Amino acid sequence: MRTRASLKIASVIQPGRRWDSRAKLTSPVFLYTFFLKIMGYSRWKVVAAVVFALVCSLSPVDADEHDHTYTDKEEVVLWMNTVGPYHNRQETYKYFSLPFCAGSQKTISHYHETLGEALQGVELEFSGLQIKFKEEVMQSTYCEIELDKAKRDAFVYAIKNHYWYQMYIDDLPIWGIVGEADENGEEHYLWTYKKLEIGFNGNRIVDVNLTSEGKVRLVPNTRIPMSYSVKWKKSDVKFEDRFDKYLDPSFFQHRIHWFSIFNSFMMVIFLVGLVSMILMRTLRKDYARYSKEEEMDDMDRDLGDEYGWKQVHGDVFRPSSHPLIFSSLIGSGCQIFSVSLIVIIVAMVEDLYTERGSMLSTAIFVYAATSPVNGYFGGSLYAKQGGNKIVSVCRVLPSDLFIYFLA
Repeated sequence: MRTRASLKIASVIQPGRRWDSRAKLTSPVFLYTFFLKIMGYSRWKVVAAVVFALVCSLSPVDADEHDHTYTDKEEVVLWMNTVGPYHNRQETYKYFSLPFCAGSQKTISHYHETLGEALQGVELEFSGLQIKFKEEVMQSTYCEIELDKAKRDAFVYAIKNHYWYQMYIDDLPIWGIVGEADENGEEHYLWTYKKLEIGFNGNRIVDVNLTSEGKVRLVPNTRIPMSYSVKWKKSDVKFEDRFDKYLDPSFFQHRIHWFSIFNSFMMVIFLVGLVSMILMRTLRKDYARYSKEEEMDDMDRDLGDEYGWKQVHGDVFRPSSHPLIFSSLIGSGCQIFSVSLIVIIVAMVEDLYTERGSMLSTAIFVYAATSPVNGYFGGSLYAKQGGNKIVSVCRVLPSDLFIYFLA
């Protein structure tokens, strides 16, 4: 379980805030202690370092989206994530890259971002909408868009490319469409009314639904009011099961190209059969010669010339011309295989999909923890080939990839 400190960038200590009593000695603290011990630090220095780590992990937290519990009329944050074309999920932009307007509330008391979110490009922006736990909001205008020609062209481009946006409430994702065009594609309309329906079970949010209404035609030099409403309802869904609906195959309507899959499958079978036939015809004569050699005595076998596949058997264990790079690739491959296997097992045991970026954060931590695998397999292979720069084996590939990432 991740500590509260890893879930926040900043938190403001205010009266009435409670200390998290569930903080405990987690695995990072144990690893930190073990590292200090093997580095030769004294016992008192180790104790002081552990106390400091525990104090840092104890952060004052409200009952909010960090622990997914709320009190009545407590602030519920609506985060705006990204917007992009529906048919290209990899093309995403900031929500406010389109000329949307935000609500009147400009600041909030907390913000969080994990390492996995940062690497995945998740850039949450505050919507400015005032939402409080179990407090319904009737339809009200929160801002107005002054639609000039440039803003209209931006919205028209987004509607033509079927742009949709993603939002989050208590880590639950919500999707909405920007607008739609008429049957002829001449007039374009913007959805201006966000109708939120939030389900709660006790003091936890278990379901969020968005209905887009208020279709308004895009006309230059006009003012378009943006409105929202919030309705709360009791739900029997347990908090542990609130992500089950996102796992339903019918929730996301993916278009599966069955013909392309069948075509690729048949192509693979054809190529495998073709390569097998070529190898069998090539090796048939070699197999016949090898069977005749079994009938020869040792003298004739030693005087005979090597032919066929036996001509390359001496190159199998020949030292490579670049042992450092070769050993580094072998060690990194073993490490990546270990990371993939461990992450798959952890994903089967833990519900990593319930937290944004948790899968990537887990992979990074496991990659750092499995570095001895890289050192063992890569270093041992490098030592067998007579190398004397064993430490360089573990850092050749990561250093090159890091430089490539920065470039």
